[in-house]
Amino acid sequence: MIDWSRNPRVQFAARQMKLGGVVAYPTEAVWGLGCNPFDEGAVLELLALKDRPVEKGLILIAADIRMFDPFIHHLDDLQRQRLKNSWPGPYTWLVPNNGLIPNWISGNFSSVALRVTDHPVAAGLSRAFGGPLVSTSCNPQGMAPATNIHQVRRYFGNQLDAITAGQVGKRTAPSEIRDLLTGAIVRPG
Repeated sequence: MIDWSRNPRVQFAARQMKLGGVVAYPTEAVWGLGCNPFDEGAVLELLALKDRPVEKGLILIAADIRMFDPFIHHLDDLQRQRLKNSWPGPYTWLVPNNGLIPNWISGNFSSVALRVTDHPVAAGLSRAFGGPLVSTSCNPQGMAPATNIHQVRRYFGNQLDAITAGQVGKRTAPSEIRDLLTGAIVRPG
């Protein structure tokens, strides 16, 4: 199996994120846009590219649940086990924000959307970056998400700091989003 965290294009994208850049990378169903979630300028640039309001909030993905430890340590054992049982995979959980997630990520919500990805390139990018990253569909608001690198370039041209190698996964729908506290499905997958 390929270790995508060592791929030169993935490593370059991770370096660009560390410098405040916005990058594109494949995910389970579509191409995603990502950046350092703790760099407000990078997040605001990403939102401007998409024409997406900050109030909507953003999903964070990681290669491993341990990357989310600071944001889930306040959960009880049953809640943490529910996360562990579903990851890695196409499940995004709305987890109560313990105050460590900035409002430019959580938007107008008291929770944060977290997913441990099972896509090898997205996970490799998270490992190369060294932590969670923003994951939102690669498209301007109102347009269909990019499913190939040609659409990524058509939408954003040279406005991105990097585009990784790789292809989208076999899923045809975005990840399911569930509320961790209630179990309610917010977005079917």
